[in-house]
Amino acid sequence: MTIEQILTEALQLPTPSRAFVAERLLESLDYEEEVELSAEWLAEIRRRIAVVEAGQAQMIPAEKVFASIRERLRA
Repeated sequence: MTIEQILTEALQLPTPSRAFVAERLLESLDYEEEVELSAEWLAEIRRRIAVVEAGQAQMIPAEKVFASIRERLRA
């Protein structure tokens, strides 16, 4: 199959299936070898992880985030 054929087929999948395929494709990319993060970015990532792990971050369910985005795009 060509890339165009794969995309055409994949875009016909139901939304949850497309999300699954997209997630698996993103997971397959090896970002660590391609991207070097600055010390500042690494510190920020560690800080954000610590905030989440300490329960100090307000977590928003993905469904709510996506619904909000869809509303904004319709407006």
